[in-house]
Amino acid sequence: MSEERKSLNFIEQIIEEDLANGMDKNDLRFRFPPEPNGYLHIGHTKAIGISFGLGESYNAPVNLRFDDTNPAKEEQEYVDAIKEDVAWLGYKWDKELYSSDYFQQLYDWAVYLIKEGKAYVDSQSSEAMAEQKGTPTQPGVDGPFRNRSIEENLDLFERMKAGEFDEGEHILRAKIDMQHTNMLMRDPIMYRILKKHHHRTDDKWCIYPMYDWTHGESDYIEQVSHSLCSLEFKPHRELYDWFLDQIVDSSKLRPKQREFARLNLSYTIMSKRKLLKLVEDGIVKGWDDPRMPTISGLRRRGYTPNSLRKFVETVGVAKRDNVIDVSLLEFCIREDLNKTAPRVMAVLDPVKVVITNYPEGKVEWMDAENNQEDESAGFRKVPFSRELYIEKEDFKEEAGNKYFRLKLGGEVRLKNAYIIKAESVVKDAEGNITEIHCTYSEDTSKKVKGTLHWVSIAHAIKAEVREYDRLFLDEAPDSYQDKDFMEFLNPNSLKIVEAYVEPSLKDAKIGDRFQFQRVGYFNVDHDSSAEKLVFNKTVGLRDTWAKVKPKQNSNQNQQKQPHQNIRPAIEQIKSYGKKYDRLPEDKQAKVKAEIKELAKNVTYEDVEPLFNTAVKKSGTRIITMITLGVLLENGLEKNEAINNFIAKALEDKNELLVAEAKQL
Repeated sequence: MSEERKSLNFIEQIIEEDLANGMDKNDLRFRFPPEPNGYLHIGHTKAIGISFGLGESYNAPVNLRFDDTNPAKEEQEYVDAIKEDVAWLGYKWDKELYSSDYFQQLYDWAVYLIKEGKAYVDSQSSEAMAEQKGTPTQPGVDGPFRNRSIEENLDLFERMKAGEFDEGEHILRAKIDMQHTNMLMRDPIMYRILKKHHHRTDDKWCIYPMYDWTHGESDYIEQVSHSLCSLEFKPHRELYDWFLDQIVDSSKLRPKQREFARLNLSYTIMSKRKLLKLVEDGIVKGWDDPRMPTISGLRRRGYTPNSLRKFVETVGVAKRDNVIDVSLLEFCIREDLNKTAPRVMAVLDPVKVVITNYPEGKVEWMDAENNQEDESAGFRKVPFSRELYIEKEDFKEEAGNKYFRLKLGGEVRLKNAYIIKAESVVKDAEGNITEIHCTYSEDTSKKVKGTLHWVSIAHAIKAEVREYDRLFLDEAPDSYQDKDFMEFLNPNSLKIVEAYVEPSLKDAKIGDRFQFQRVGYFNVDHDSSAEKLVFNKTVGLRDTWAKVKPKQNSNQNQQKQPHQNIRPAIEQIKSYGKKYDRLPEDKQAKVKAEIKELAKNVTYEDVEPLFNTAVKKSGTRIITMITLGVLLENGLEKNEAINNFIAKALEDKNELLVAEAKQL
């Protein structure tokens, strides 16, 4: 493992240290432990990727264990959906297990703790218990039932199990320390009465173990070596270890809990409870609505397993929570589909074009390349005729020299076909253009600046296209204490249009993915049928939100720095690379400040290509390092490419470059 990988994340370092200290590699076992109370979302892909990724790296088994200890919220539907999602991502689990498999063992261990004087039945109200538990700065006090006799506790606990009491009448608590600095250690609840039907154990039990009691003991039963969970469980580690202390056999492997930063995504909510509200309130059409951040929603929208795994790999494994820009996720799916998605032509907002000098009734079948990124993809035939549809936005009656689409008197190339020239227009009574009359030239060698996509009207297939946008308008919709996350819903998150697609799509199957040329990536929705094609927009060809963000700046700032609106920020930064290391110290400091300001409008995909800059171009490598520093400060996680870039810089002879690299 060490030799195969250039850099290890901190979890891999822990495992490597354990192996170096004598742990047998055959004892490595991991698990992914979802609670089946909702569908998995994009945040879970990180936890899935970490545990199953470690399993793949170390050739170690990974259990899929459902923590099903709350029958009030858990359903078989969620179990089935979780299994489908994990399998779709391409991971294989060793054993399918359930915490409910261990209910009897957990109960027996609870009885053992009562007999040891380390657990007791409390009969206070929840309000009274909360009051006597204290606060983070104020110690708790012992409750009136804390010193019940072992005999009375055993009797009450047995009767709880037998169903003699109502919900909330009694609970079982661990007897630890009501003055402990960690509030989780102040006699935590182990069992509560829940007279609910369980999706696996039916009505056999009416008392159910709490998560903290169940989790570590389940890991121990399964002999999980490394129990990996998100950072919010770090305060629980002390309790995890205390519960294990009570029951572990020294001859058996003891699980080790370690925590990593959860995956938070901008413009997205990750709370299952809030996602459920979106479903129940009809804001979305189910857990698999393509606007939802669920894995099933992303799958239906057209995301690929490879793109999600690449996203998780790029984000990396960290110890500190942060928010990842959703544009990185969109970049990953663009990169993947660019290599694999066949190119086709579709017109979403059509206007009619009549080629007046093309013979009526004539049809030509043109060769069209399926994917220029894949030579093996070959060609297809598309029909060309006298009457076509193009996009309305691709024509203007009058336009300046920088407009490279079709305008009166202007010429453009039709993709895979001829060059046309707009001669006149036909308008309706309201002045709307209904037809554009053009002439065509068979001289396709002529140089023209614009190329448009099109479809032949006589051959085009009508299709429903669902154009999805981000569900929320705010980058952190659930971060406000005084506002409901529902206030930030995007009213235009779904737009349904009737489009026209080329006839090669007639036999497209559910799930097939395509690039609609010049528009974006789309896939066939499961609502599609032989009579009616339905496409979902997966993602546009470029990040349109990046253009929106600078508009949030004040007018004053725009007036002060008009040059920032002329060229993309990354291009301005690159322009400093040629001279940066030759500038006087004072000018260098000024330019560095400008680079840092510009870097706020730069994405990781802008910077990554610069990692391959030639060694002799030290100035460009320095400005890249400065820009990268800003991205890291703003939450970008280090990955292998970043680590390699920094490591290479640290070995360089240029002192300025080394100094910048050391700061990262």
